[in-house]
Amino acid sequence: MDFSASLDELQKHAAEAKLAAVAAAKENRDQLRQRIDQTNVDLDVAAKDVKQKAGSTADSAQSKWARMKADASAKMSDVQSRIDKRASQLDAKAAAKDADWAEENAAAAISYAEWAIDNAQLAMLDAIDARVYAAELAKTT
Repeated sequence: MDFSASLDELQKHAAEAKLAAVAAAKENRDQLRQRIDQTNVDLDVAAKDVKQKAGSTADSAQSKWARMKADASAKMSDVQSRIDKRASQLDAKAAAKDADWAEENAAAAISYAEWAIDNAQLAMLDAIDARVYAAELAKTT
């Protein structure tokens, strides 16, 4: 299997996330709410796809990664509830505390993404090694 195309897609996805963050930093709250709402729609669609794949391949390695992805998606509901509650905050200190939490959460999500990429690298190396080994065995039998 050639992993190059998948890695290119991952790189494109990361670049799009970076562009979205840069653009969002310049937007007003109404524009940010629209961006957040659209991102939630996109995440919901992706989560449904992950659940469907996990259900149809219950014993495969792919389903184990899909379950991890689904678990992470479920945790994002906490983020959405905080976003929804934010509009009702009238205390500047509470709003600043919420902003601190949101920044820490974003940093943790980026760290998780880095961890996932490291694990993907190991999984790709394992897959390549397994394929090379299978080819070597095929030559000797």
